[in-house]
Formats: sequence, structure tokens, C-alpha cells
Amino acid sequence: MALNQALSGINAAQSDLNVISNNIANANTTGFKGSRAEFADVYATTGLNLNATTVGSGARLADVAQQFNQGDIETTGNSLDLAISGNGFFTVNTGSGYAYTRAGAFHQNPDGEVVNSEGYHLQVYPYNAGTDSFDTSALNNLNLVTAQSTATATGTATIASNLPASAGVPATVPFSTSDSTSYTNTNTFTVYDSLGTSHQASVYYVKTGVNSWDAHLYVDGNNAGTSQLTFGPNGTLAGSTSASGAAGVNGKVSFNAVNYGNGATTQALTLDFGKTTQFGTDYSGGTVNQDGYPAGVLSSIDINGAGVVVANYSNGQSSKIGQLAVANFANMQGLRQLGNTAWAASTDSGVPVMGTASSGQFGTIQSGALEESNTADTTAQLVDMIKAQRNYQASAQVLGTDNTLTSALFNAVSR
Repeated sequence: MALNQALSGINAAQSDLNVISNNIANANTTGFKGSRAEFADVYATTGLNLNATTVGSGARLADVAQQFNQGDIETTGNSLDLAISGNGFFTVNTGSGYAYTRAGAFHQNPDGEVVNSEGYHLQVYPYNAGTDSFDTSALNNLNLVTAQSTATATGTATIASNLPASAGVPATVPFSTSDSTSYTNTNTFTVYDSLGTSHQASVYYVKTGVNSWDAHLYVDGNNAGTSQLTFGPNGTLAGSTSASGAAGVNGKVSFNAVNYGNGATTQALTLDFGKTTQFGTDYSGGTVNQDGYPAGVLSSIDINGAGVVVANYSNGQSSKIGQLAVANFANMQGLRQLGNTAWAASTDSGVPVMGTASSGQFGTIQSGALEESNTADTTAQLVDMIKAQRNYQASAQVLGTDNTLTSALFNAVSR
């Protein structure tokens, strides 16, 4: 019997060494979660278990328990490297179902989809632009090959200039863009048509009398009409008219439509002169803010702590793509290991509780970082290895001793 007991001890110690060896081997595996060998004793008892002198029959491996404690966060600078600080798993689509992982080393495949080293697709909740929210009832692959940021035609340009109150009426009449003596000042800025093509717009200011000015708008040399501006004694805008003669509203005046002949929609600009002044200082072109922009291509990706993925475009615009889907489980120990630092739900783990980072029971997401293996500090593993080694040696010693005693008994009987 002692032989079997010693053998069970050797097997148990060997299993412990195997688990520790796997932990150490994965000390540099991103998102790896170490395991712990757990043992139970073995008793051969009667049906009623009334034998008070029963000697145990050895030890057995009861479980290899996964340890889901947090690993250290290492900064990488790659925006598609992701780490979860706290509870939760990234959700990935394996092609045959969903899996869950803490390994956030993702990259873009040739189709623009974000995948891990196994080709599993990172899952996000799609963005609903109409409600500025995310549809948490659906899961999509995160795809970075978004359509170009579409061009937006300039509709309104706000001009904050100062026209000199001391300026005189120009000597040359009538006004001509080719004769600088026929206008007082000019302000040039860029506008965009519906195709995102840039055009040069110029406002020519002609003083027509005390506190009154004409503003002539030309776009790529095309005459878009004239507006009249009047100022009060305090230098602020008192009134305005559009090119059609209609009164401006709070300094906003409309000009005639311009056809560029390039296939773009005919463009009618509104200029907001509400911040334009007439003070006794020199002319100042000030600032011009217009609401149009050209088409843009994807230039970078930002992912915030809540897992919201934002695409930044070369035209200075940005848009939300989706929000990372994060999962948690009532019993993480019950997750089924798939290998490659991925797990699948099981009846023991329960169904995944889905949500988003930085909310409820879920941790936060850090972009440009990876979670190291929670066995990266091998000191504890080496100490456990020494203990397992001693247990192995002790069981082997028992095996040798029992063998010696058995041999002595056989020798005595054979005499």
C-alpha cells in the first residue's frame, strides 16, 4: 500500500511541477493567466465510513485552478495595443463563435479589420450617428477601413475684421477687383464646395460714406454680389443687407450662388459680419472661420478608457466607429481554456455578462498598453517549484524505503 501512496505523491508532485513549468514558460505571454495545482487526499472507506483506523490511500490532482489576478500594465505606444485594468475580457469572434481574452495585442489585417495573432476579430458595439449612441444589442467586427470623411461644402463663414473708421471713400469709381484704388481693404480666405475642392473667396470692402461700407464677394473671380454694412457710433455693426437687398439677420447676409462648373453643387455662401467692427484703429483682417472642409483619409485611431473608438481624419474631422464590447462572468474559474490566451464560456462559467468599460463591474481600457502575464514575476513560481521538487523527492524516498523494507521481508521469509 505504501508503494501506491508514494507513487500518488510522486504523480501529484509531477503534476504540480508541470503546472509551475507552464506558468514559467508563459512569463512573457501577453494576457496569460497562471494556474495553480490543487490536490485532494484519497481514502478507501466502507459504505458507512465507520472505520476510524482507515489510512489514506494517497493524493490526487483535484483541479488546475486558473488565477485571474491582474497582470502589470506595460506601455507600448501602439494605439491598437489594449489593456484592461480591472474586471472584464475583450470579446473576439473566432469564426465559429465568440471567445474572450485579456491579451490585447491587436493589429489591422489586409481587410482593415482589427484582429489578434490568431486572426480573431475584435468585437465592438456599432455607433448610431442619429442618436449619438451605441447599439449594445449587436456585435460587429471593428473595421478601420472606414469611408473617407466626406467633404462638407462651406455654408457660412464668420468674419471678425476691423474696418478703419478714418478711411476715406476710394477715389476710383466704379469698384473693380483689378484696381486697388477702387476699394479700401480686402480679406481673402478659403471655402470648399460639395466635392471638397477648395476655392479662394475674397471680400472687398469699399467705404461709401460715414459708417457705411459695401462688401463685394468674389469666389474664384466669380461675382457673388454685394452687401451693405452700417456701423453705429460705438463701432459695432448696426445693420446689414444681403446681395438680394434683404435685411441681414444679426449680421448674417446671403450672397448669390456660384456655379464652379466642376460638377459640384451650386454654392450660395452666407457671411456673418456680426463680429466685424469699425473702430478708429488700422484695418485688421482678423479671423475667418468657415464650416466647410475637404474629404479626408484616416490618419489615426483613438480609444478612450470607455473603449470608444474614434477615427481621426486628415481634414481635421473625427468620427466614432464603435465601442469595445467587454464581457465578464459569474464564475471565471469555470471558463473553458481554448489556448492562445483565449477562453470560451461554459455551463460552469455561466453566460457572459456583456457591457462596456468604465461602467458597472467592468474595468477601464488603456490604449497603447498591454497587460503582462500575471506570472511575469517568476520568484513565487520558483519558490513553488522548490516545494514541489522537495515533495517529489520525499515521495521518492518513501518509495525507496518501502522497497527496501519489502525486500528485507521477502529475504526473511525465503530463509
